Amino acid sequence: MGKSRRKIQIVILIAVFIIGGYAIGTTLFAQNDNGQLRPGDKPPAFALADLDGNVFQLSDFEGKPVIVNFWGSFCEPCVREMPEFQRQYLKWQEKGLTVLAINLSEDTLTVQNFVKRFQLDYHILRDIGRKTERSYGLRSYPTTFFIWPDGRLMEAVVGGMSEEDIDKRVERLLEL
Repeated sequence: MGKSRRKIQIVILIAVFIIGGYAIGTTLFAQNDNGQLRPGDKPPAFALADLDGNVFQLSDFEGKPVIVNFWGSFCEPCVREMPEFQRQYLKWQEKGLTVLAINLSEDTLTVQNFVKRFQLDYHILRDIGRKTERSYGLRSYPTTFFIWPDGRLMEAVVGGMSEEDIDKRVERLLEL
């Protein structure tokens, strides 16, 4: 009986490794194939509320160049670039530039204090539950999407950017 039990345990252990390996492999490959937006792709639609409860959809800004920035106050590169987005927004808003800064599920008071501290007056949206973050395939913060006026993705940038980096991309957005 001992030898039989040992064989069953080994078979079960092998089955667990095979099933676990399959599950891990499937998850890794699914993230690589499905989550990444590429230039020319149409970004996923979303409807998110701002701090006043007004709901905005990406489609509300069709025909305009749009920057979609995913950020959090806990993220040092995000904190550095938010005032830079403000300066770029002020510089280019008369040309139609829209900035949608999507906060990553932080509480209302934290976001309000952050916006007030940096005097941000572009759209600050809330991704409660991080559904939009997942649909955009985010892997790190900040991540910024530059969207042509025709609704296609020009470029996605992972990591913080300088004001000069943002400015160069906005100039390209406005060329189309």
